Amino acid sequence: MTSNEKTQHQTHDDLTVFMLVKTMPEWLGMPVAERFTHFNGRMKPILKKYEDEVRCRIFDTEFFSTRVTDVWMWEAKSRHAYEMVVEELRETPLWDRFFSIVEILAGVENAYARNYDRDGVSA
Repeated sequence: MTSNEKTQHQTHDDLTVFMLVKTMPEWLGMPVAERFTHFNGRMKPILKKYEDEVRCRIFDTEFFSTRVTDVWMWEAKSRHAYEMVVEELRETPLWDRFFSIVEILAGVENAYARNYDRDGVSA
């Protein structure tokens, strides 16, 4: 990373959030096509609204865990942008009706290294 890229990276208030979720019985009782209709119909407009600030990646974990079925990984350019996405999600049945939000883990990539003006470790 060049010093200019490093400076640009440091000026961003980047945030990564791992939202651990578990499907609810109502969700699992729906036909698959209906699940996609509900999910896309509610999630896509929110993602579109914040597409310049927030990105979401979804990981299925039900194969490996009984505690959670999915991890929604959010990458946000600011804490505020992430907060706005959550506020909108909370107004949908995805939040606590179709999915239980089990835990939210937020982190800043290599913050420790950046705070001490060191190169972070990543591969």
